[in-house]
Amino acid sequence: MTDPALIEKLDAIFGAHMDAELAGDLDKTLATMSPNPHIVNVPTMVGGQGPGAVRTFYSKRLVGQFFPPDVKFETISRTYSEEQLVDELVISFTHTTTIDWMLPGIKPTGKFVEVVFVVIVGIDEGKVSYEHIMWDQANVLVQIGLLDPAGLPVSGAGAAAKLRNPAIPDPFFNEG
Repeated sequence: MTDPALIEKLDAIFGAHMDAELAGDLDKTLATMSPNPHIVNVPTMVGGQGPGAVRTFYSKRLVGQFFPPDVKFETISRTYSEEQLVDELVISFTHTTTIDWMLPGIKPTGKFVEVVFVVIVGIDEGKVSYEHIMWDQANVLVQIGLLDPAGLPVSGAGAAAKLRNPAIPDPFFNEG
């Protein structure tokens, strides 16, 4: 899509939603959403369907614990259609707080995490109608010390580095 006005509109809609989430403002976050939203955090199956369940998700699992204070979002790419945007990004943070939507039941480890995310956002009548959020949970678990990577095809923070620089050699296959 190359319509600058539509791109600006979608960026503003999702930007207002993210700003409200990061600010921990439950009512403002919900005001950015359509009347019947849903959220699916695919690796953990945490989220909600419908306004009541989405409100419960935000109030119990996201507001006040979205990410630790040092979180950084690095956009790799953003793709648009008339009713959807897709973000490919690297999110990094130090696991110093509870992140119940991402690591349910896991106490803060103090470990630094860098993980690739894909966020698919539906837009309906100027509001966020859904978010489908995917990340590499195995590489997160390696980085916080809960999964031993020995003998497994996981790379920890290496996945984010490879996304930034595709020329990094494949750690599991010697082409030579």
